[in-house]
Amino acid sequence: MTEQSRRRFIGSVSSLAVAGLGTTLPTLIAGCQQQARATLQTDPEFEPGYLKLHRSGELKRRGDELWQAMEECSLCPRECGAERLAGQEGFCNGSAQLVVASYHPHFGEERSLVGEGGSGTVFFSNCNLRCVFCINWEISQGGEGEPTSLEILAEMMLRLQGWGCHNINIVTPTHYSPHIVLALDIAAAKGLRVPLVYNTNGWERLEILRRLDGIVDIYLPDFKYAHSAMASRYSSGADTYPEITKAAMVEMHRQVGVAKPAADGLMYRGLMIRHLVMPNRVGGSREVIGWIAQHLPKDTYVNIMSQYRPMYKASEYPDISRRLRRREYNEVVEYAEEVGLTNLDIQRMPLL
Repeated sequence: MTEQSRRRFIGSVSSLAVAGLGTTLPTLIAGCQQQARATLQTDPEFEPGYLKLHRSGELKRRGDELWQAMEECSLCPRECGAERLAGQEGFCNGSAQLVVASYHPHFGEERSLVGEGGSGTVFFSNCNLRCVFCINWEISQGGEGEPTSLEILAEMMLRLQGWGCHNINIVTPTHYSPHIVLALDIAAAKGLRVPLVYNTNGWERLEILRRLDGIVDIYLPDFKYAHSAMASRYSSGADTYPEITKAAMVEMHRQVGVAKPAADGLMYRGLMIRHLVMPNRVGGSREVIGWIAQHLPKDTYVNIMSQYRPMYKASEYPDISRRLRRREYNEVVEYAEEVGLTNLDIQRMPLL
C-alpha cells in the first residue's frame, strides 16, 4: 500500500479500535460466526496452518512459550531484557499489556491481499525499530491506541472475517507475537479460517520465527536497508538490521515458499517482500535487490515501493529530507529486471 493511504486509513478508522465492543463477548462472537458463514470470500479448499496446530494444542503451547519470552524480553533482535511481565516497558515502549491502534477492512494493500473484501488489518501500537521517517509515528512511537485483551483481539479477527475480509493482516506484530498467537488460538476455536499475514519490518529473530512456523501463512516483511550504518542512523541504532533481516528472509521462505496468487487472484501462502526506495540511495536498493536475486528464487514476490515521504523527523536528516525522484525509482526497477527477478510489483506513482 502507499504510505499516504496507510496514514489516511489509520486516521479514518482509529476510533474503531475498540468502538462497539461493549456487547458481551459470547454474543459478539456468535454474531461474527454467523456473518462469517454468510459472507466469507475465500477458497473453500484452503485451510490455514494454525488450525492444525490449534486442534493439537500446539498453538496455545507456542503462545505460552512466547509469552514467557517477555519475562526478560527477547522477542526482537534488540533483546532489551525488559521485565514486561512485571509491567516494565521494552525499547519498543510495549509492556505485557496489548495495545491496538485500529482494525478494519483495508483496501490499500497489495491487490492479491485485498481482493473484493479487503485485507483484515489490525494495527498494533509501538514498534521495535523506531525509524526517524515513520509516517505513522504517533502510533509506532507515540503509543496511540487502546489497551486490549486477548479475547477482544480474537473478536476483532472474527469480525474482520465476518465482514468478508480475505485474511487477517497483523501490522507491526513482533513485540506482541505472544498475544497474537494466543488470541489466534481463541479465534480458531470460534471459527476463524482465513490466512494469517505477518506484516513486519523484517527485523526478526530466527528463534521467534521458528516458533511461528506453521502459524503464519503469508509473510509480508520490509527489507529496508542493505547497510548497517544506514540502519543505525535512521532506525535507532539497529545496526544488525541487514544481517538479521537476510537470515529472516531465508527462514520465512523456508516456511511458506514463493507467493503466487491462486486461481481466484488471492494470496493464501508465501513470502511477499516490500522494499521502499529512499532518496540518495540511503536504503542500498541495488544491494537489497541483488541479494534477493542471489539468495532466493528469481520468482520471489518483491514490491518495489516508490512512495517515500519525508515525515516525522526526516527534515533533520539532509539525505532523506526530500521526496523520491523518478530516476531513483526507475534505477531500482531496471536493476531488478536486469538481475532476473520475475515477480515484481512495480508502482506507477507520480515522482519528482
